[in-house]
Amino acid sequence: MKTTTRVAVIGGGVVGCSVLYHLTKLGWSDVMLIERSDLTSGSTWHAAGGFHTLNGDTNMAALQGYTIKLYRELEEITGMSCGLHHVGGVTLADNKDRFDMLVAERAKHRYMGLETEIVGPEEIAKLAPIVNLDGIKGALYDPLDGHLDPSGTTHAYAKAARMGGATIETHCKVIETNQRPNGTWDVVTEKGTIHAEHIVNAGGLWAREVGAMAGVYLPLHPMEHQYLVTDDLPEIYERGEEHPHVMDPAGESYLRQEGRGLCIGFYEQPCRPWAVKCTPWEFGHELLPDDFDKIEESIAFAYKRFPVLERAGVKTVIHGPFTFAPDGNPLVGPVPGMRNYWSACGVMAGFSQGGGVGLMLAQWMIEGECERDVSAMDVARFGKWITPGYTLPKVIENYQRRFSVSYPNEELPAARPHRTTPMYDIFDSMGAVWGAQFGLEVVNYFAQGDEPRYETPSFRRSNAWEATAREVRAVREGVGINETHNFGKFRVTGPNARAWLDRIMAGRIPAPGRLSLTPMLSPKGRLLGDFTVSCLAEGDFRLTASYGAQAQHLRWFEMNAADGAQVENTSDSLTGFQIAGPKAREVLAACTLSDVTDIRFLDARKMVVGQVDCIVQRVSYTGDLGYEIFCNPMDQRQLWETLWAAGQPHGMKPFGMRAMMSLRLDRFFGSWMREFSPDYTPAETGMDRFIAWKKNVDFIGRAAAEAERATPPARTLMTFEVDADDADVVAYEPVFIGGEVKGYCTSGGYSHHAGKSIAYALVPRDAASPDLEVEIEILGSRRKARAISTPMFDPEGERLRG
Repeated sequence: MKTTTRVAVIGGGVVGCSVLYHLTKLGWSDVMLIERSDLTSGSTWHAAGGFHTLNGDTNMAALQGYTIKLYRELEEITGMSCGLHHVGGVTLADNKDRFDMLVAERAKHRYMGLETEIVGPEEIAKLAPIVNLDGIKGALYDPLDGHLDPSGTTHAYAKAARMGGATIETHCKVIETNQRPNGTWDVVTEKGTIHAEHIVNAGGLWAREVGAMAGVYLPLHPMEHQYLVTDDLPEIYERGEEHPHVMDPAGESYLRQEGRGLCIGFYEQPCRPWAVKCTPWEFGHELLPDDFDKIEESIAFAYKRFPVLERAGVKTVIHGPFTFAPDGNPLVGPVPGMRNYWSACGVMAGFSQGGGVGLMLAQWMIEGECERDVSAMDVARFGKWITPGYTLPKVIENYQRRFSVSYPNEELPAARPHRTTPMYDIFDSMGAVWGAQFGLEVVNYFAQGDEPRYETPSFRRSNAWEATAREVRAVREGVGINETHNFGKFRVTGPNARAWLDRIMAGRIPAPGRLSLTPMLSPKGRLLGDFTVSCLAEGDFRLTASYGAQAQHLRWFEMNAADGAQVENTSDSLTGFQIAGPKAREVLAACTLSDVTDIRFLDARKMVVGQVDCIVQRVSYTGDLGYEIFCNPMDQRQLWETLWAAGQPHGMKPFGMRAMMSLRLDRFFGSWMREFSPDYTPAETGMDRFIAWKKNVDFIGRAAAEAERATPPARTLMTFEVDADDADVVAYEPVFIGGEVKGYCTSGGYSHHAGKSIAYALVPRDAASPDLEVEIEILGSRRKARAISTPMFDPEGERLRG
């Protein structure tokens, strides 16, 4: 057995073998896979082997498309068969909401190059004749869907990796992982110790246990899953071609042909978690006892949807565990706070996602970043606050919702409230309708009177409409107040703080008493963050950015650390309020002995507000006259009492995130993970206007940004007014120019102030013009849209800056 390697991949399922193969494909041959038993032991060997492209996250869908197309390549490289059956797949919709979801997904696929189509009952009958079409509105057909041989595919990955120089050691259980002071690892196994520069945890069912060896908690949990294989059916074996997959969300089932019969699996509501405390090391090629009781209702529904099943005997029952993360997406990437420790686990749909996971992780390790935004599967999307007690109910919820409609405005209830601020009970008593971000409760809007305390999930305008409009008016006409708790916040101090920030950030680092807006770039010039940097004094800086990205941002800061610059995550140790609107200055003046008339736009200073020490910043994401006021959480309620009392003579009202996201449209403000994300560059999104080109610093990403400055990218971000009906742009809707799909939306919504439906979209630069007219597909309907270039509120910035 080898005793040294550049990368030790722990786990020999389909994901571990994919990671190993992709590392060799990208040029690292000194890599090794360690498996405690045989390859495919765990979840891989008993998987149903289905694959599909449908995924609510667009980049995940693209990676699933990559995975599926990779299998032919593996067969060509290795000469082995993956047992591919590209039979196509039909996802059924039995109500308007499910149909809306499929139509929205089909729209996304237009610019992704996926050849899906919406089909009606007549086409479904031709494609999948065993389906009972009663109540079916339509379906999404994907010709890429199919199934394969799990064992053959995994061994094909393994052979391709070996051909690239990789080593695979089976029957070699890992006992310990110990990090050396230089950041490398000793992987202690039953056969001896292996010294590795990097570890990849691809432990599957045992990923929690492998992580614990290094003191890492990975939020995932195994769930029991059951599928059945029927006896031969003449309706199947007498067909001239293989029956396509059928996903029936209403019945929580998936169905495909298996030989001369059928295979059907269920995501039943009375589901059961498995191995709650830990996964037994001796488990591997066993199955769980048959349990028909928990799928009794699912089977009854399946008999109605697929009547042929009533006449079918059951040949085989496969009942085994596989792992989920709280949101159902994989856990991939460098583990925050750890050096050279990588995660590749929680991959529930291994044969749909395994190839994409392997490619992204290999790019991350070798090239330093991925070719596309992988935030949806980044292991850092869950912070240190997450615990097994939170993970378990969220995993159960996700399993039960595997085939449920995913609405753009939906807030899922399991394990909530988890994290709250001192304002939670006050806002709750005022009618708050809550959302959650990164485990934290955040007000979406405030219900009044008889309005329900629940936002109806919808693809169209929801019952939050009137409340949002009311809160927008309160800000634009008087003064509104909301919390600043859902900003990611960092403090950077030390004699080298300015120099470090100049290297990390592409924009100007402000003088004492001022703040600036700046992008943070990757080495390849992609956006890693959208920051406000405040300088309270030389050597004392404060950063604010996305709350949900704080773990990714801190990981980046730590990876690029420098002597003389200390970075502290203050996201939860600094909170406070934003006040915004034409009366905001008068409210602040009534709360402090300090002179506020000289606080200019983009000023930052320490002040006593009421009786609380605060940091006050003259900036507002509402685009209005406004202030961000930060304080210690222990002082927040006292600060609230002061601001609220001073605000009442001016008609102060609280407002939530629904209003905030409407208000930002008025000034064409972009949003993190919508207009700004690692998928985009500053020159594509307009963030290049915040780059400090004149500063004499080789900031990270400068060369790439300079190259784009010299040769502008092919696409650019524009704002459009849309002739919408009862639904607005959410994200990724296709943009038609001259009848062809030439771009897509990054986000949108309704401006209650302007009374207009607004969309942001990336379009070809050579088509961009002030009078550009396009069509945007919203829920299957092409809506006319016109470019607009003048902000709909305060176009000269007189109120914002005055």
